Amino acid sequence: MEGNKITYKSIDEYILNFPPEVQEILKRLRKVIKESAPDAEEKISYQMPTFALHGNLVYFAAYKNHIGFYPTSSGIDAFKHELSEYKTSKGTVQFPIKKPLPYELISKIVKFRADENIKKAEEKLKKKK
Repeated sequence: MEGNKITYKSIDEYILNFPPEVQEILKRLRKVIKESAPDAEEKISYQMPTFALHGNLVYFAAYKNHIGFYPTSSGIDAFKHELSEYKTSKGTVQFPIKKPLPYELISKIVKFRADENIKKAEEKLKKKK
């Protein structure tokens, strides 16, 4: 069974694995994340598109009925009220594929996470000095 598992080398490769309408959602989501955290590095982690900036920032993934967005538990907690209409868990929010994604909210969450990671990195640096 292990042989059937796909290993992605890039976010482009990941996105191309989906039907055209899902690809469009993923491309737009990727663009919003890039614009919100322009210094973040793209990579694949846990076989999901990931953006990293002083550590992992956010992940996303497509499923049959939703787009999973993973801004860690702090990203979910900070935007609990704005995310209340979506299914959430500790570090995850599910956006239904049939509804438009809240790109403005996603942008705010990504910026929040970027600020959080930058602050943590700066504090770590101060402790080393």
